[in-house]
Amino acid sequence: MQFGLYAPVPHVTVGSPEILRSVAGGQAPLAQGVVDPAWQLAKDVLLEAERQGFDIILFAERHLGADMEAWVLGSAIASLTTTIRSMIAVHPGLWNPQLIAKMAASLDRLAPGRMALNLITGWNVEEHVMYGGDTMLYNDDRYIRAEEFIEVVRGMWAQSPYSFKGRFYDVQNAELLLRPATPEPPEVFTASRSPRGLDMIAKVADWWFVDYDKEAETTDDVMVSLQKAMDSVSVRAQKLGRTVRFAYNPFVCFGDSIEAAKARAERLVTPDGSDADVRKLLNRIGPAMMSGCVGPPDMVRRQVALFHEMGIELLLFKFVPNLEETRAIGREIITPWREQHRQPS
Repeated sequence: MQFGLYAPVPHVTVGSPEILRSVAGGQAPLAQGVVDPAWQLAKDVLLEAERQGFDIILFAERHLGADMEAWVLGSAIASLTTTIRSMIAVHPGLWNPQLIAKMAASLDRLAPGRMALNLITGWNVEEHVMYGGDTMLYNDDRYIRAEEFIEVVRGMWAQSPYSFKGRFYDVQNAELLLRPATPEPPEVFTASRSPRGLDMIAKVADWWFVDYDKEAETTDDVMVSLQKAMDSVSVRAQKLGRTVRFAYNPFVCFGDSIEAAKARAERLVTPDGSDADVRKLLNRIGPAMMSGCVGPPDMVRRQVALFHEMGIELLLFKFVPNLEETRAIGREIITPWREQHRQPS
């Protein structure tokens, strides 16, 4: 089992005073000698995550917001770490695959063998139009484009010069004189729900962030739905002679009981106690809180074991990003797991 976390950026972070300060001051100059509080938070939490044994960081991408650019933030953190991997989000509607091939190879050589791609097929039409792209939200072309995008990126990594002719990309004798650091290229993670999106996953992804039926009302319902979704993608991949690995994003919060943990989660995500904010933020994290990882540590450890038994190989945890929560996950989940599954010498 591998363990990961989101880099703390505004659109995936709840309950962080540092993020709120960063957003509030995002359009004003910084005082001399002061760094953005979001950068300081990211550096503190993510370096601590490496010390606690986390395996990978997802740097989510949003341009229409106060989020720091994912490739800049991910590269800055990667330069300070030695073991943890950086998974950088990329949207084919906003980036050229030849350029991403070089950016990814560059980062992989700066942090050898420690980068991955998170392929995003998109939903934010306003953002993409504003930044010169296109989501292709209302047809299956976006999945065809995503498949071609990854084919070009991998082709550029594998040979130079490289040519490709598809519906969306026409590459003629493109040269990439900087290969990834290791013989095995960076892995591709992605998420999708639609049948055509699942076909894309089966065709090009190394990992899928598993989704479940939003009609699920209990943790048992979630587990049944996850297994059904995983089986569906496995069948699709097997028909293509491929294997897709599975990741999942539960929300984690500890307490002496389930009720105490839920109450603590509410306090953490809404430090100012605003009822409106409570409702809004809990709506954002509510589905992830149904995954059986909000409660006493021993209960959460049992749930992690169940995820592992069903074939999930990476848990990318959602939690309020601070040093205390990061250390608690290391102490209560990662260290016990590693000790229990340590290979005999």
